[in-house]
Amino acid sequence: MIAGGAGYIGSALIPRLQERGYIVDVIDMLWFGNHLPDNVKVMQKDIFDLHEDELKEYDEVIFLAGLSNDPMAEFSPAKNFVYNASSFVYNASSPSYLAYIAKRAGVRKFIYASSCSVYGYTVNELYDETAPTVSNYPYGISKLQGEEGVLKMADKKFSVICFRKGTVSGYSPRMRLDLIVNTMFKTAVHAGIININNPSIWRPILSIEDAISGYIRAIESADGITGVFNLSSGNYTVGEVADLVKEAVETKMNKPVKLNMKNIQDFRNYKVSCEKAVTTLSFKPKHDVSAILDNLIANVDNFNDFDNPNYYNILVFKNLAP
Repeated sequence: MIAGGAGYIGSALIPRLQERGYIVDVIDMLWFGNHLPDNVKVMQKDIFDLHEDELKEYDEVIFLAGLSNDPMAEFSPAKNFVYNASSFVYNASSPSYLAYIAKRAGVRKFIYASSCSVYGYTVNELYDETAPTVSNYPYGISKLQGEEGVLKMADKKFSVICFRKGTVSGYSPRMRLDLIVNTMFKTAVHAGIININNPSIWRPILSIEDAISGYIRAIESADGITGVFNLSSGNYTVGEVADLVKEAVETKMNKPVKLNMKNIQDFRNYKVSCEKAVTTLSFKPKHDVSAILDNLIANVDNFNDFDNPNYYNILVFKNLAP
């Protein structure tokens, strides 16, 4: 069962799981439509309406739901904490709801999509999972609360894996153009310009192909493996990402691109180590930013309606807001 499985990652992950012989069902509010294969069972409802009996047939539950980036969280901090944290945590001393009913239903493993945003701002340190989490932004705070809630449920019969993912980019059938590499690629192709708020800021980037690999490694990991794991394809400065996008679009699509440096201060700056995931889960990232760009170029005809509001989570979310 994948909660939020009709989203950006789920729409690319689920066909791969089916290729490996898994039966995958989805619960999703379908805010962004349904781009899944026709044979995927989809329950369109809120997680809070899910009952224990409905989870008895599943071995594993993956949580990909919630609000998925800083702009959405900052637009509605209240809903951010409800969907990213309270969906898991009743209050400070109570267990998480979805993990709680999954565990009661006999589910063996729970995989939670967290974010490297929990690290907030670092200077020149490479952070592993033991590093301090000091995010001052609603999105990072809520993801950390989600981790704490689900990890409290772990025991010998119920494994909990939390993925602190870098910024995911690349092509998905449920496309997004509000992610760093995807956004720069879109503006480079569409407007011939890349806007760089702060070229010195570090970001861990995660190819959607490597994200899929990470989830498969977690799904197929031995029972009893529990903990937090960083997932990243590599650490890049924003300026370096812009240079790679510019080079790819100019050389492979024959389009001139200009860089627009804004030098806006940003308090989100972090780079991470994935050694724990490599050692424990056999996660081996293979797709750097250049590979992400090759993936986008190969699929550009599938999302070249760059003004489509469905490609931007914040635009869809604002339309849903009362």
